[in-house]
Amino acid sequence: MKTIFEAQATNTGGRSGHVKSEDGVLDFPISMPNSKGKPDPKSTNPEELFAAAYSTCYAGAVEAVAKNHDIDDLGDFNVTAIVAFNKEEEGFFLEVTLDTYLPTVDKKTGETIIKEAHEMCPYSKATRDNITVHLNLLLDE
Repeated sequence: MKTIFEAQATNTGGRSGHVKSEDGVLDFPISMPNSKGKPDPKSTNPEELFAAAYSTCYAGAVEAVAKNHDIDDLGDFNVTAIVAFNKEEEGFFLEVTLDTYLPTVDKKTGETIIKEAHEMCPYSKATRDNITVHLNLLLDE
């Protein structure tokens, strides 16, 4: 195994605190949203940060898989990760939906790409068998 790079961030104060990356690029107050949204609109939360990271990592895997299929132009493709913070009797758990828009490929090719990307993506590997991840291919109507 060869480590390519490491990233570091530190939280102080938990879900009502602050998070900052080592390089200072990320520097946010943290607050727990409620049914009315965030108490501090400039704050973030772990689920929002996870959604940003997962959507970015998965989009990179989508690009790599497309290249493996000799597709060089994905157009204005995008990936939206929706991270749900859920509660049941046994406690809290996460669930993720990955909505992928691939405007330059047909439905069959798009479905192949999103499934293969899910196998390749490091975030998908890290969450596999731990949380439910739904894959959606978004199509133009």
